[in-house]
Parts: sequence; C-alpha cells; structure tokens
Amino acid sequence: MKSQLTLKKALLIILFVLGSVLVFAQGTGKIAGTVSDKKTGETLIGVSVKLAGTTKGVGTDVEGRYLLGGLTAGKYTIEISYVSYATKKITDIEVKAGAVTTLNVVMEEASSQTLQTVTITASVKQESVNTLYLKQKTNVSISDGISADQIKRSPDRNTSEVLKRVSGTSIQDNKFVIVRGLSDRYNSTLLNNALLPSSEPDRKAFSFDIIPSNMIDNIVINKTASPDLPGDFSGGVVQVLTKDIPSENYVNFSVGTGYNSQSTFKKFYLGDKNGVENFGYFNSNRNIPQGIPSTQNYTQLTTNQKIDAGKLFNNSFRTHQFNGANPAQAYQMSVGLRKNLKDNASIGSIISFTYRNGESKNISERLEYEGQTKQYDYNDDSYKFSSSVGALANFAYVKNNNKIAFKNLYNVSLDNSYTSRYGTHLVDLDSIRGYSYDLVSKSLLNTQLEGEHKLNWNELKVNWNMGYSYSDRLQPDLKSLTYRLDYDQGATDYEAVVPNGTASRTDASRFFSELFEDSYNAGLNLSLPFSFLKEKSTFKLGGMKQYKLRDFKARKFGYIKSFGSFESNLLTLPYNEIFAPANLKPTGFVMDEGTENADKYDAISDLNAGYAMVDTRFSKKLRASFGARIEDSYQKVNTADFSGKNVKVEKQYFDVLPSINISFNLNDKTNLRLSASQTVTRPELRELSNFGFFDYISKRILVGNPDLKRSQNTNIDVKYEVFPSAGQIISLSGYYKYFKNPIEQVVSSGSVKNITFQNANSAKTYGLELEIRKNLSFINKENFFNNVTAYVNSSVIFSTVNLNSLVSEITSRALQGQSPYLINAGLMYSEPTNGLSFNLLYNRIGQRISEVGYQGYADIYEKGRNVVDFQLSKKMMKNKGELRLNLTDILNEKIIFYQNNNTKNTYQQNVDNIMNTARTGAGASLSFIYNFSLDKK
Repeated sequence: MKSQLTLKKALLIILFVLGSVLVFAQGTGKIAGTVSDKKTGETLIGVSVKLAGTTKGVGTDVEGRYLLGGLTAGKYTIEISYVSYATKKITDIEVKAGAVTTLNVVMEEASSQTLQTVTITASVKQESVNTLYLKQKTNVSISDGISADQIKRSPDRNTSEVLKRVSGTSIQDNKFVIVRGLSDRYNSTLLNNALLPSSEPDRKAFSFDIIPSNMIDNIVINKTASPDLPGDFSGGVVQVLTKDIPSENYVNFSVGTGYNSQSTFKKFYLGDKNGVENFGYFNSNRNIPQGIPSTQNYTQLTTNQKIDAGKLFNNSFRTHQFNGANPAQAYQMSVGLRKNLKDNASIGSIISFTYRNGESKNISERLEYEGQTKQYDYNDDSYKFSSSVGALANFAYVKNNNKIAFKNLYNVSLDNSYTSRYGTHLVDLDSIRGYSYDLVSKSLLNTQLEGEHKLNWNELKVNWNMGYSYSDRLQPDLKSLTYRLDYDQGATDYEAVVPNGTASRTDASRFFSELFEDSYNAGLNLSLPFSFLKEKSTFKLGGMKQYKLRDFKARKFGYIKSFGSFESNLLTLPYNEIFAPANLKPTGFVMDEGTENADKYDAISDLNAGYAMVDTRFSKKLRASFGARIEDSYQKVNTADFSGKNVKVEKQYFDVLPSINISFNLNDKTNLRLSASQTVTRPELRELSNFGFFDYISKRILVGNPDLKRSQNTNIDVKYEVFPSAGQIISLSGYYKYFKNPIEQVVSSGSVKNITFQNANSAKTYGLELEIRKNLSFINKENFFNNVTAYVNSSVIFSTVNLNSLVSEITSRALQGQSPYLINAGLMYSEPTNGLSFNLLYNRIGQRISEVGYQGYADIYEKGRNVVDFQLSKKMMKNKGELRLNLTDILNEKIIFYQNNNTKNTYQQNVDNIMNTARTGAGASLSFIYNFSLDKK
C-alpha cells in the first residue's frame, strides 16, 4: 500500500523549484499580447509585429503571442501585417519603464487584393474594445468565459471567486461550481486540455479554490457539447488554462487575514492538533498502531488479547478549549521568469506557492421524523480547523511554430473537526450528549507534458498532451461517543452508549480509512485548414485515453462491554477518561473490530475516446461545427457483499455522441446560435461499491449501488445574443435536456435511513436563461458611471422525473439537485486612473431536492437563500501594491433543509418538517499584494 505524499517530499519539490529561480533580468518596458482573426477568433501564427518606422519586430508564436522588449518609456506605434490580411497600425501605445503594456490585436481578412494594400489605423483604446468578448462572439458553441486581463482587474484571489463572475454559474461551499442549477455530477473539468480527476473522491467535483487567480490565463465554460470536448457532461465543461511563459520577470507576494462572525475571537474547541497538521499533513500517530494484527487475525484474538490491543490506541477522546479562534491566514508567493533566446525562441516559467489556514464554527440543528412524529431533535456545535499548502510550477519553451510545456499542480489540505451535540431522543425519552472527532487529509498532484506545433504541410496544427495525476483521501481515527440520560425512568446520570457483543459503527467507534487513486492520460489533436465555398474551414481529428486505478480500504473498531461481570459505573465517566488504558480490562471495556467484507474495494476506469469534426462556413454569416465523438468506457469495481461473497461490478459502454453547433451572424453585433448533442453521465467508482460509511453528523449511512447505469443525455440549446459595445452583452437562451436513467441520491426505506444512489426512469429539464451586462454611462456621462457595469444572469428551469417504474406515491417530481431558478447579479466599478475597484455580488439558487424520499417519507429539499458578497480593492505604491477587502455571505442567512409535506415545494413554516438548519457565519478578509519587477529599468 502506498503512503501519503509526505511533507519531506513536498519540501524537496519546493527546493527544486526554488533552485530554478536563477534568473536573468532583462529589458526595460515591453509591449505584449496576442493577434486573433476577427471572423473566427482563432489566434494567428507568424504575424509580423514591428515598431513603426524601424526594423525592430517579432513574429507571433504558435499560440499567436508576441513580445516587443527593450523599449524606453514613451508612446509607440506598431504595425501588424500578415498574408491575405489588411495591415493594421496601432497608435498611442504607452510604455512605462519596468512594466508590460498588454495589447491584443484583431486582424481582418482582406476581401480583395486592393484591400490588402490598405492600412487600417486605430488607437490602443479602440483596439482594446475590439478584442474584448471576441472569443465569446466567435466561438461556434455556446460558452462563457473570463480572460487573464479581466481577472487581473478583479479582486479575486482564487479560481472559485473568478467563476462567480461567469454567466450561468454559481459556487457551492466557496469551491464547487454549479452550472445552470445542475449539481456538480453533470460537469467536467479540463486543466490545460487534459481531464482533471475529482479533488473529492466521493463525488464528481473539483475544488477550484486551490488554483490562485493570478496563475490563470483564461477560463471557458462550455454549455453545449462539441466533439473535441469530453462527452461526460450535461451542465458544463470548465476549461482552465494556466499561464506558462510570462511577459516579464517578477516576484509577487500576498499576505492576508480573515474574520468569521461566528468563530473568530470566540471560544473555540478542538481535539488534538499536532504541529505538522498546520501544513495540511497529519501526524502518523493517528494511524492504526503498530502491533495491531490484520482484520482476519484480530477476530481470532482472545478477550484478553483484544484488551491489550486496545491499550495500543491513543486515548484521544479529549477536547482542548481555546479562548478565541484565530483569524484566518493566507500567504502566496509567485515567481515569473522569462528569457528570450536566439532565433525568435524563448523559455520561461511561472511558479507559485500558497499556504492557508482558518478556524470556523457551524451552529446547526438536526431533526428526524417518521411520518409526522418527531424522532429526535439535536443541536450541534461543529468546530473546524482547516489548513492547506499548494504549489504550481509551469515551464515552457517556444520557438516559432513549436511549443513544449511542462505543467504541475500540487495541493494538500486537512480538515480537523470536533462536534459537540446535545438534544433529545424523543422516541426513547432520552437526553443526549454526543462527541465526534474527525480528521480528513487530501492531496492532489497533477503533472502534464504538452506540445503545440504548426507544420509546414498545409498549415497542419498538432497539439498533444500526456499526464499523470495522484490523489488520496486519508481519514485516520474518526471517533464518536454518545451519552444518554433516561429521564423518564428517573435517571440522574448520563451514561455512555457502549454496545454489547460486537463493535458498532455508530457508538463508541473508531474508524480508519484510506483511498489512493492514480490516473494516466494522453491526448492528440490535429487541425487541418481547408477552403469551402471560398471560406476558411477546419477539419479536426483527435483522440484521448484516461486510465485510473483506485484502491480503498477501511477498518472499523469499537469499544464494547466485557462479557460476564462489567463495572457499570464506568459508563458515567467523562468522555476524556472513559477509555483510558486502565478501564480496558476483563470487567471493563474491550476493543472489538467490526470491519465488514464490503469495507474495501479496488477499481479500474478505462476511457478511450476519438472524434472527427468539421468547422466550416456556408456563407460569411452562417457557420456550423458538426461531427461525432466516440467514447468507449470501462469501469470495474472489485468489492464484496455483506456475506463475504466477492462481487465484481463491470460496466462497459460504447457511446457514439454526435453534436452540431450553428452560428448565424445577423450583423456585426448580433448572433443567433443553435446546438444539439448527445452526452452521457457515468456513475462514480465509489457509487458502484457496496461500502457503507456512517456519518455521525447526519446519522445516515451512505451506501453505493452496484446496479447503477450511466445516464444518456440529449441536449438542445438556442441562444440570441447582442454585443452593444465592448464588455456589454444582452442574451436570451432556451434549452431542453432529456435524461435517460438519470442518477439520483435517495433515502432508502427501512428502519435505518440509509443514503444510496439509483437510476430514475427518465427526466426532462427545460429553461430560459437571460444575461445582461451593461455599462451605466447612459445614466450620466460622469466618470463614476462610465466605470460602473451592472450585470445579471437569471435562469428559470423546469424539471420532471418520470417515476412510473419506481415505488412511490407520486408519478413525477423535480430532478434531484436541479434548482427551479438561479439568479446572479452584481455591480462592478473599476477606475483605471486611481486603481479603485469594487464588486457587489448577489446570488440565489431556488429550492432543490437534496435527498429523494420514498412512499411515506417525503423528499428533502434545500431551501433557497440569499447570498451577498462584496469586494473592494485599491492599487497603491505606483500600482505595485494592492489592498483587497472581501466580505462574504454578508446576510448569513440560515441554511435550511426541510421535508416537503405538500404539493408546494417552497418552504412553508409550520407545514414542512425542518430536517437540518445551519449558520456558517459572515466572513471578512483583508489582503495585501506587492509585485516586484525583476527586469532592469
């Protein structure tokens, strides 16, 4: 079995990367950017970019990028020329010493030989207007995105904050993306053109907060399918491209602190915490002690031997009180290095290190009902210490029409939690006190080697990638203990709930688990331009492979009462003394093992895909992209049932996934788009295993379902969009989705309310999406309104699940996880002259089914809530420094999960049963960023 990536290994990686910071400062001011085709939005390779009136110039590389360096401070004019395109001259470009002026240029194809001799002159301001939203306007599929320039002007610190600004998306738990109100199950993530494994082994989701925003080149969310995109999605494909060769040499430092209204400077409780756990790693003394035999051998031990084995475990049922939770801390250092070589070649790297920690408190209430009879009513105070360490290291070499890049991402995070519970178990008329200690450590390593080339033969473009990802999730020593006071029987002392006979997963338990996953991927894409009806067209062909190996195992231990004579007075001891070594004895407690056959599994996932597509124009206004993707997927899970019988779950599907995207340019500012596609949604490996995990907080057991099938999805979209001017858009979209065998999370019937997964018969969703982004200069021409942009994105969604083949008292309901509406709105102010900007964000997601019930047990909904965030930033110190203030969840509205008791799905007080409420607290953070230029002035 592998071991966790150790801190020592991580430090060696850091030292290696720091050793590469032997840089060569160069140049003065610079002009850098990209050159793109106005009609297609594609970057152009080999374009001549030179200073007007001089011979100083460069050609754009394989990514369409250029850099003119060694410029003294002042204003310049550059000339851009390319075969069959009208020459363009850009004036009034201001260059400052030690700074990079970004200028992206749009080239227009010449319609005649005469026009090729004409020079189009524009100012730098006009050209900036031309390039803004070019990608979205020219993308044949329906997509939304945000560029590095827009990110640079925002106060966002990480990718999850950036994604809040993208149309039709929202962020859950400050890190998971929701597209069009669909749960994360329906999304896929690409990092630098390669499929990224989930950062959460138990769900198909990626924690976007681990990527610093200043490392992002651009983000695109594709809402419609294309043959060159993964076929496993129906909500969105999130494409994140990280930077590699910077335009300048720099060192960037950031330091920040945070406050939470419920925890910071207030009393704080936590279990044991060791020094290394401040950096995302856990101390090895939390593992199962050396000397504990295997499960098979442990069950053969005598009682006395089990007592001796139990004494090897640390008595870590204890809580430490702190006078106040510390403010959150966040640190980041980024280094950008670039060296221009001979023959229009360059080499560079971008390296980033991040460290964060924080302490939070969650105040919640939990209830359960059987019909309308309340079973229990608990109050939980949950305390959590979180820490994470991350690193990003990208290296690249570019020469003319070739580029090779080596990109790496590493993150390790730890959550150390303690929950104190009190309340009433109403069925037995018992008062309850409970204690739970949990620690989870997760790590992710992603490394990719990629290349991009333009060949002389027919201008063929080739890009390829190969990569490796490693992830783990380690949960050492999850502990829980409950005390009961039988008040209806006149009891005066709380007694610990310790089982007789065999260990319980729910009472006086200690749980250990570890999950390791290795993923290998490779991809190849070819793009061949050709002419059709005298218009530029492209034929694309490609394929990819992803192979994953997963290994999971868990062991469940628990204290039981000794057989025969038992000292019952031990049950009244406090939780920090009850399982002391002295109390493990023939008349006291025994450490038993309750590990079941289904508590381990290993799995393989093998995905092979290929595609062919054509992107062509039938006229200057009509463009179509069409083709098909073939995906051959194989999943195998080796597990066992509860009788010990080996169970091999195999799922193999061969899917042909056609798609077509049509774009019609009504005029230069207006597009009409139409899309139709077939996609799939596959179950996660964990969902196919029999393993059952007991969650002390929710008092539910999560169990997989080996009979799950993949969902087949049909998607139809239409969109009308208008781009009135730079940075502004008005669009209206309509979409329809049909799901065959959609996968849902449901509550299983029985005395114990387990959570499992099942396929519904079918489901339909359809909706309208409105987006408006408008500058407010029409109110008043004063500078303030010139710098304010208002934006709103609103969706109304209808969904229906066909339940004819399932046991239920109804025949249809909403799709689990689908919200009926979604609202994102905001005001953004940015003043370029004084560096002041602010952003006010509002988000609301409508009520949605969290857990599907059964006949006699109504569905559980998550109530919609209003979330308001505010960001303020101010540049200072000659724009080298920046101060940022972020206020999150200002309203701190209560999170409510309720059991819906009538046909009105919205929450109705005194009608619906409240199942869970929580408040997480409003947050505030303050950070300072400073940028050192390493270039000579």
